[in-house]
Amino acid sequence: MSLASNTSIGMNDLLAALALPPAALVQQRIPKKMLAEHGAATLADRKLVQERIDVLTWHAALKPATVGVAAFEDEQRSYLEVAVVSAKLRQNVVPVGSISPSLSPGFRRVAELVHRAIPYPTLLLAEDGPQLAISTAHIRWAQRDAERTVLDGELVMAPIHQVSQADASEGQALGAFLAALALMNQPRTHLMSLYQGWLDTISAWQAVELTGHFKPSESAAQAAERRQALRVCKDLDARIAAARSAASKEKQMARQVAANLEIKDLLTQRQQAAQNL
Repeated sequence: MSLASNTSIGMNDLLAALALPPAALVQQRIPKKMLAEHGAATLADRKLVQERIDVLTWHAALKPATVGVAAFEDEQRSYLEVAVVSAKLRQNVVPVGSISPSLSPGFRRVAELVHRAIPYPTLLLAEDGPQLAISTAHIRWAQRDAERTVLDGELVMAPIHQVSQADASEGQALGAFLAALALMNQPRTHLMSLYQGWLDTISAWQAVELTGHFKPSESAAQAAERRQALRVCKDLDARIAAARSAASKEKQMARQVAANLEIKDLLTQRQQAAQNL
């Protein structure tokens, strides 16, 4: 999928990129009350649901009968269906035209609440003013309540950037990512492997911020290695920023030298971690 310069990516473009079969489409609005009751355990979360979510829509239900992919069940989870849900949030204070790779904590928290509330593995497409994001999160049965599901692992969420005329490679990376999202490009062993395929594709998109190009994972092992590398790079970036800030305030020459050596070592570690992206 190729994109022209200055192309603005919207929710409809993201939904179209999934290339879902008509038989899977649901197009039903989800009451915020359901989300508040099943996903928001605290007063603050319930307030967040009421104040930030404008419209929540069940876009599609991917079942064996609608997509021709077998269900998956074991002792921990039951993937009888994969939900595709879109969320339109009431716009937060974000500059128009922003393509910042970071998402506000409130945005991420709303996404987490949606994944907690829906008892199926969910591909969530969320729009917050000019920001567009996509997320996944595996689920499993709760240990103390077999009728309730909980998140199994981390929320994998990434912003979808608009194409910049100044950087043709950005458009190429985005086009490749959107093409990789298509349902036909996901594993079809069973619904859990299909969903994992989307999670791995999003992880590959997260790596674009550091590598400048989009490259799908070639295996489950490579995808897991990439996710670990992303976590390490994120942690090292925070440590490097903190070390640079401390070094800029240091007045003693010996301590400045020590701080710079520490920064150099952290940069070397980050470079090594980035090789696995």
